Amino acid sequence: MRKVLIANRGEIAVRIIRACHDLGLQTVAVYSEPDAEALHVLQADEAICIGKAPSAESYLKFSNILSACEITGADAVHPGYGFLAENAHFASICESCGVNFIGPSAAAIEALGDKARAKATARAAKCPVIPGSKGVVSDIPAAENEIQKIGYPVFIKAVAGGGGRGIRIAHNAAEFRKMFVAARAEAEVCFGNPDVYLEKMILNPRHIEVQIIGDKKGNVIHLGERDCTMQRRRQKLIEESPSPVVSPKLRRAMGTAAVSIAKHANYYSAGTVEFLLDRDGEYYFMEMNTRIQVEHTVSEELTGIDLIREQLRVAMGKTLRKKQKDVEFKGHVIQLRINAENPATGFTPSPGKLDHFIPPGGPNVRIDTACYSGYTIPPYYDSMIAKLIVRGTTRAEAITTAKRCLREFHITGIHTTIPFHTYMMDDPAFNGGKAYDLAYVDALIESGFKFDNTSSGGN
Repeated sequence: MRKVLIANRGEIAVRIIRACHDLGLQTVAVYSEPDAEALHVLQADEAICIGKAPSAESYLKFSNILSACEITGADAVHPGYGFLAENAHFASICESCGVNFIGPSAAAIEALGDKARAKATARAAKCPVIPGSKGVVSDIPAAENEIQKIGYPVFIKAVAGGGGRGIRIAHNAAEFRKMFVAARAEAEVCFGNPDVYLEKMILNPRHIEVQIIGDKKGNVIHLGERDCTMQRRRQKLIEESPSPVVSPKLRRAMGTAAVSIAKHANYYSAGTVEFLLDRDGEYYFMEMNTRIQVEHTVSEELTGIDLIREQLRVAMGKTLRKKQKDVEFKGHVIQLRINAENPATGFTPSPGKLDHFIPPGGPNVRIDTACYSGYTIPPYYDSMIAKLIVRGTTRAEAITTAKRCLREFHITGIHTTIPFHTYMMDDPAFNGGKAYDLAYVDALIESGFKFDNTSSGGN
């Protein structure tokens, strides 16, 4: 492997380019027409336009990406996250074309991308699974039979779902019939697959995920957990490690379960096993993401292990450099997602030109971004501006550093989520670490709370 094409954009493309250069690999950036002046285009060794603004005509178009490989002589593709990162068909085509897909095998993506099959794998690995149907439920009578076993409230989830889409909640029989039809219709539109399955709704859960990395020789390790409970409409806003509610004993159990699931799936490369933790401290397998994640930076800063570099090494057939006993967890890490959204108006998108972009710095601070002063955030893609990652010897120290960084972060021309984060860093529930669950931010918004858009920093 000598030349890597990055089939993505934004901060993750920049992140991958840096890791490739650290390993002496050549890089190829691909870009849509509105991304012609994007930072990843400027930093790569070569760049090639692959289509118009819509993702379906550029970043999601197999033929254009593979043609770019042929034109530039790229012998490997890193998909990043989103777009084609969890597309088993794309991974399979890369493999058949002799292009090294930097991620798990197509078979592993397919097996774990199907939520029902993933749960079966978790059961085989002796991991606790949320009660629910053991596969697809095709009609209302079959679904109602399953509900008699698991009870209400219940989630109706798209088998091919992701990103919070294709999910409905039913609290009773009358509500269920409407939601079942709606969930299938949304799944058909969003994913081209109407199949759904049922899952017991865990009350007041925390979202805890475990980062794993494996090589092609069967070695798998975990890099601890990340607490991703601070979400809005199932979209993550704040991630941290270690979790304020996970004990050392629970950490070992969840880490062992995550590794076992990966081994049962013959999984290699980076991946994340996601769990729900209920109010009684019991954890349940939810799904596995077969790619690098936005919040991989948290695990990197906690352990000192460069996950993108390890992905590249694994793709080259190399063995993991560390065993589980060698992984050290140091201090506390928090990541804040700085998005082009207006938290004062329900997090509505705020694309546009960044008149000024001055990120914070100093000790214990990392900024992952593809933005600069004068750059225009396009309306076609993800709204992320930057990831602010802070460290501390304790959680309190990390929060203090985050507050300082939010004051320093100067962005003008658009609205950002900085006011939201500024509020949350002083929020008593967040500071306490335990008195919130997945519904916390949504409940704040539904109560009519307005995040002050004139807070220092940001706008």
